[in-house]
Parts: sequence; C-alpha cells; structure tokens
Amino acid sequence: MTLEYLPVLTIAGSDSSGGAGIQADLKTFTVHGCYGASVTTALTAQNTTGVQAVHGVPPDFVKQQMSSVLDDVDVKAIKTGMLFDTENTKAVAEMLKGHFNAKGHIPLVCDPVCVSTSGHVLLHPDAVDTLIDDIFPLSDLITPNKSEAELLLKQRHLPSHIASLEDMISASRRLRTLGPQAVLLKGGHCVVSLADVTNISSDDTQVIREGLLDDNANILRIHGRNETHVDSLVVDVLCTSDDRVTIFARTRLESTSTHGTGCTLSAALACQLARGTPLTEAVRLAAAHIHIGIETANPIGSGFGPLNHVHSIAPRLIAPRTKTNPYPLTSSLIRGSRVIWKEYVQHEFVVLLGKGTLPKEHFLHFIKQDYLYLKYYARAYAFLAAKSHEFAPILAAIEVVFSIVRESSMHTGYCIEWGITEDELINTPESPALTAYGAFLIDAGLQGDPMKLMVALAACLLGYGEVGLWLKEEAQAPNSWVRLEGNPYLKWIEDYSGDVYQMAVKAGLETLENRAAVDAPSLTRFTDWQDVWERCTRLEKGFWDMAMNLA
Repeated sequence: MTLEYLPVLTIAGSDSSGGAGIQADLKTFTVHGCYGASVTTALTAQNTTGVQAVHGVPPDFVKQQMSSVLDDVDVKAIKTGMLFDTENTKAVAEMLKGHFNAKGHIPLVCDPVCVSTSGHVLLHPDAVDTLIDDIFPLSDLITPNKSEAELLLKQRHLPSHIASLEDMISASRRLRTLGPQAVLLKGGHCVVSLADVTNISSDDTQVIREGLLDDNANILRIHGRNETHVDSLVVDVLCTSDDRVTIFARTRLESTSTHGTGCTLSAALACQLARGTPLTEAVRLAAAHIHIGIETANPIGSGFGPLNHVHSIAPRLIAPRTKTNPYPLTSSLIRGSRVIWKEYVQHEFVVLLGKGTLPKEHFLHFIKQDYLYLKYYARAYAFLAAKSHEFAPILAAIEVVFSIVRESSMHTGYCIEWGITEDELINTPESPALTAYGAFLIDAGLQGDPMKLMVALAACLLGYGEVGLWLKEEAQAPNSWVRLEGNPYLKWIEDYSGDVYQMAVKAGLETLENRAAVDAPSLTRFTDWQDVWERCTRLEKGFWDMAMNLA
C-alpha cells in the first residue's frame, strides 16, 4: 500500500551542520513519506562540538514565509522548534491562530527548544512566557527534555526539580496545566532503572517496554547472551488530556551520535499525527525511530554527531547487528511466528518436565525418537558444511556435528539408566512425526540456498536452548512451579541450560547472523526463510505432541 505524500511544515532554526533543526526535520519528513515545507526563524553557526553563533530572522520575514506556505499548501501538521526570541514567537503564534481560525485546527507539535545540549541559549529568556501563553494553548503536544521542563515550570513558579521517574510523572502533569493538550517529557537526561519502571503501579499509568521484555516470545533470553544490560533506561513520559500517563521505556544506548534527537522526535511525531495515528502509538513509533537512529549511526564530526536519520529507508530487510539487537534475523523470525514459537518452547511436555511430573513412558518415547532425529540433524549439518565455501562456516558446522554426537550420548545414557539397551534404542521404529521432520531437513539441505538449511537447523538448536534457559530462570523465581530437587529430569534441564549447549547455540546464531549480514536477502528469499522457520517450529511442536500422545 502506498502512503499518501502529506505536506508537513517545520518552523524552526537552521543547523549549519545538518544534524538538527530544519535540516533534521526535512530528512525526517522525507523518510516518513511526507512532503516537507519549512519556515526559518534563525540561522546558526554550529557543528558537532556546539553552537558558535545564532542570527535571528526578522519577525516580519518569518510571517511572510508562513503566509507563503500556508496560503498555498494544504499542510496536514506543523511542528515548531527553535523560535529564537519574543518577537518571532509572537509572530509564529499570530500566524498559527489566524490559520487555525480560517481553515480549522491541524495537529501542532511544539518542541520548546530553549538551550542546546552544550548549554548554548537558543530561546531568549523573555520569550519563555510568550511560548507558554501563546503557543502552548494551540499545541496538541509539547516535547520538552528535562532541562526545558524545569525551566518552563520554574517560569510559572511551579515545583520544577526532576531527578526521578516519579518526578517526571508529576512534572508532566504540571506541564499539562500550562495549556497543551498533551505533554511528552523526554527522559534522555534522567537516570532510571528497570526496577523504577517495574515498581510503577497506578490505575491511570501504563508502561510500554520495548527492547526489554517480550511477552509473546523469548526474545529476552536471546538478548541475554550478549553484554548489554538494562540497568539504565531511557524513559519518556506522556501525559494526555485526561491526565493519564504512559511510560515508554527502552534500553539506554551509550553513544555520541545523539545530535538532533529532539528535533527528529518531534518531526516524526508530526508525521504520525498528520496520518491520523493515535497519540500513544505515534509516540511509540517515533521513539522507536529515534532509538534505531542512534543505534545505527556512523560517527560524524569530533563531538556529538547526528543520529542516522535515514535508517528506515535503507535497502535492507534485516536490521544491522547492534549491541542491543545482536541477533536481528533470529529475532525477526521469532516475531514472525511468535504464537507457534511460544507453543513450542513452552509446550505442556516442557512444563511437566520442569515440574518433574512428566510420566516416564512419555519421556522415554521422546528420548528414543529424539535419538533417531539427531542422526537426521547431524547429516543436515554435514550438508551445510558441504555447501560452505570458506573454512569458518565449515568449521562451525562440523563443531555442531560434534556437539550433536555428544548430545546423542546423553540420550544413550538416559535409556541405559532406565533399562533400555543401546541396541533397542538404535532399532526403535521411526514415528511419522520424526520421518516428516527428518525428510524436511534433508530436503532443505538438497535445495540451492544454504541459508534455508541454516534457518531450518536454527529452530531446533535455539528452541532447546530457550527451553533450558526458561526452566532454569523459572526455577530461580520465588514459589516457582519448576522443581529441581528430586526432579528425575534434572540432568536434561542442566544439559540444555548448561554452558556446553549454550555455547553451541551461540555458535549457531553467530554463523546464521553473520551469513545473513553478508548475503542480504531479497523479499522473496526472506519470505522463504520465514516460511522454513515457521514450518520447522511447527514440526518441533509436533515432536512434543508426539511424545505426549505416545504416537
């Protein structure tokens, strides 16, 4: 579906380095599929190290610019940024009121730019009252950062100190009393922990946590295999006209590529509101755009460089690997089949296994079939080694084969312990579920695209690793349903949650992600990979079903 090319207007200052101000706004409008128009309120001499000088545009010329655009172009949303001084702020307010009275109100996002990150004053002090009195009442949303929020509240003799998440919530509500329909208090300069967010409990407050928790799939455990921690979060607080508060929490990124984030956020919000996106969803999408822009930015300049404004139109189906998203292909595949994935890794078989109440005959039936499955699995990895043209992926595939051989000895040990001889194990007839799964793996190996086989193999490798980690984590929770002491299947849990198997999972993921990074798929290939992943996930679930049904 093609998005309508909607006109959006920015009224702000110019950034000679291109990272913020009007330049950032126009880039953001473009990547959001909107047509950007602009009114310049001030010229700046600045770069990544700071603002060296500011030159205001005469207010009459600001009005003339606005008149030229608004009289001719059917603008669908407006954002204001740096307005510079009292005269320009009054000029902008006068023109906005006249336009709204004549043609009806359209969404207005006000980014109350007062000072730069480096401390340079970008709004004359006497203009703050004008901003509050004349612009805020017209605004659907204002987007102050911590420093701007404290300045605005102090200007109206309201409690202004912001040092915690609770302070941010209170401040957002106080800012709402200054006239705007809604307030988004940005938290980039506030230190908030995961515990702070988790402990928030109120009937009129909701929490949206992105990149931290995923209730639909075990993405958290995938991310847990890198060195990223979520002790420090970036939290934005939205207060709407009904005084309800929504908290948006994301992992804090350690980056110097943060120049222009405020401008870009408000510009993205203006685009979303122009399209009629509900406010809460608009904030979620805009915040995600900023997060990825920081995460994927290349350093520019010697100071605080710009975020990556154009990441959303980069020609890739798979996001680049980053510290907070080290396995983007795997995460995407899981999200694309999240329902069946959860049914697989949190199957009734797994739950009873964790409780230690799984009937012995079901477990032994599974173990015998799984032993036979490992032969298919090892042969498929041998196919993968044969399809590889470099030593690194050949070695990685062979190492997994050795891991499978070690895993098969675990099955043999279980069966001997419970009275099943190795000869009986080897001669166990294949179940239909096993034959179907094995045939699918071999067929994937015979096809031309090695990545299809890698994706097929990863569903099993990762799934069992996720099961092991899930049971291990659940066992550590207070009043856990997982019973480790006296559990007849403890060794199985320990084997799949242990370092040896988890290292095999990591090696498999690294191989998969590295191959995808250098062999970017077309839409058709990516769709094939997603289909293979979901097919294998269903076959894995069918394997648990087979064990529960003894068929």
